[in-house]
Amino acid sequence: SERYGWTEDKYGLSWQILYVPDQLISQKITPTLLFTDKQYGKAKEAMEFYTSVFANGAIDGLNYYSESDENSQVGTVQYGLFNLEGQNFVAMDSGMAHGFTFNEAISFVVNCDTQEEIDYYWDKLSFVPEAEQCGWLKDKYGLSWQIVPTRMKELMTTKDSEKLQRVTQAFLKMKKFNLAELDKAYKG
Repeated sequence: SERYGWTEDKYGLSWQILYVPDQLISQKITPTLLFTDKQYGKAKEAMEFYTSVFANGAIDGLNYYSESDENSQVGTVQYGLFNLEGQNFVAMDSGMAHGFTFNEAISFVVNCDTQEEIDYYWDKLSFVPEAEQCGWLKDKYGLSWQIVPTRMKELMTTKDSEKLQRVTQAFLKMKKFNLAELDKAYKG
């Protein structure tokens, strides 16, 4: 398309540049998930899963590949729009051999106010136990997430170096964050 480009920056990050003159752009930067290789054909399933996990989630539009699309199966997602907690996302399937898939280089942060919230998202999203560390997890599609207490900012920006050291040592031993243990470490 004359109004679409896909490029890679000097850090190796992929960017898709779109020009949509007749549409209101509600979000300047939109994370786009490309389901390829082993994940190919799972874009719609993933959108349905993610929108079921987050209370404020919705699929806003789906466009499927047709018979005229040579490199992808009919019925797989050419372009899907979804929203999680006010954040817009795009999901796409691609049958082309891209040679990449999701990895830990990109993750999404879920800020949680309570231990119950942390437990909920952890239980819903974590699928690869060996990938769990320091609030990080990997879901069933290979996407990495960080389930983080909102208090982490306060705990990690203290000017008290002893508190900071205790909190750091505590969370380095954790897979899923435990607010009570982090508070205990902070207080000494």
